[in-house]
Amino acid sequence: MRVLMFSWEYPPRVVGGLARHVHDLSVALVKNGVRVDVITIAEDWSAATEEIIQGVRVLRVRPYHLVSRDFISGILQLNLTMLEKALSLLRQGENYDLIHAHDWLVAYASRAVKHALQLPLVATIHATEYGRNRGLHTDEQRYISDVEWWLAYEAWRVICCSRYMHHELQRVFHLPDDKIEIVPNGVETSQLRICRQDASLRSRFAAADEKIVFFIGRLVQEKGVQVLLEAAPRVLAAAPKTKFVIAGKGAMLESLRGQARQLGIENRLYFTGYIDDLTRNALYREAMAAVFPSLYEPFGIVALEAMAAKVPVIVSDTGGLAEIVNHGVDGLKCYPGNAVSLADQLITLLQNEDLALRLAAKAAEKVEREFSWQEIAHQTQNVYKQVLAEYSQCEWAGVRGDYPRPDAHMFRELPHRH
Repeated sequence: MRVLMFSWEYPPRVVGGLARHVHDLSVALVKNGVRVDVITIAEDWSAATEEIIQGVRVLRVRPYHLVSRDFISGILQLNLTMLEKALSLLRQGENYDLIHAHDWLVAYASRAVKHALQLPLVATIHATEYGRNRGLHTDEQRYISDVEWWLAYEAWRVICCSRYMHHELQRVFHLPDDKIEIVPNGVETSQLRICRQDASLRSRFAAADEKIVFFIGRLVQEKGVQVLLEAAPRVLAAAPKTKFVIAGKGAMLESLRGQARQLGIENRLYFTGYIDDLTRNALYREAMAAVFPSLYEPFGIVALEAMAAKVPVIVSDTGGLAEIVNHGVDGLKCYPGNAVSLADQLITLLQNEDLALRLAAKAAEKVEREFSWQEIAHQTQNVYKQVLAEYSQCEWAGVRGDYPRPDAHMFRELPHRH
């Protein structure tokens, strides 16, 4: 089986959890015998445009030398360069069994290749614009939501990561139940246990007698970091030797700094900015708790990573996070957007080391059992197989024939699909 994937981020370009998802999934698929080519964007002009990484063929495109009028026009330009790369692969004689698109940012190129080659399209929708913004309030948000609907409409199957997202796709896009497949995110546990060997690393973030509460993620409204800051004074009143380490970058950084000053807790916080994986792992090792107080979270792969790293976790009882954590068994839950509830759970963990150790051990066992990437790849392959079986029996596949090779007319007219 040969799969052509489209993703707007792939390591070393990491904007959010999507990059890690596509990387780990594609590597695991290759280990299962699937041939995967990923078309993505180059992080910078010095990056290699084509390389094999752990068996995955990664093809990076460089956007045009044009100033984008806005974010959406920049995405359109990116999709045109992705389409050019796909056409160049076909000129070289490459062929594929299906296309896999990750989110609306690659919808245009994926849909174009689907219809040009008469190939089935699988789409993973990692989050929706409606969910991220608790509704659609601007023209840009409505446009993005329309493209998400369009991608879901064009896809043979839509993969999402949780029951929560399944319900959201049905509610927002009115997708039929049998078009949606739930395949959770996974985690590579071995990678979470490789730490930076630096004896002084902890002292960069906290004093020797301080207990670290760790958050990592994008600093945007839906991740709920503002709720964590609001909870901090109540936590500090009960556990004064606590340090809140907040890793990540995003549009809310300055407003969060202002909130910390207003609350008088700026000396109990450390905003690290972007950190690499080894530093992240080292902080997991030092943390007494990892907190993910999201207001909207389709899945919550960072919580899964913390669980794999054997850190006690506290999550909002919302979205995919609510499905990952079993309260009091392998983690704790708080009410979303409720700083008092979050503080109470944190105080419980900080003051009860036996409970913290027990929750962390159970969480690590769950991750090993249910969320390995090999299992996730196996489930994804099953979706591919179902799609290809249905495709082979439909009229659309019957009219396709072999698509053109370099010595044929590249742009012959293909039958229109009604």
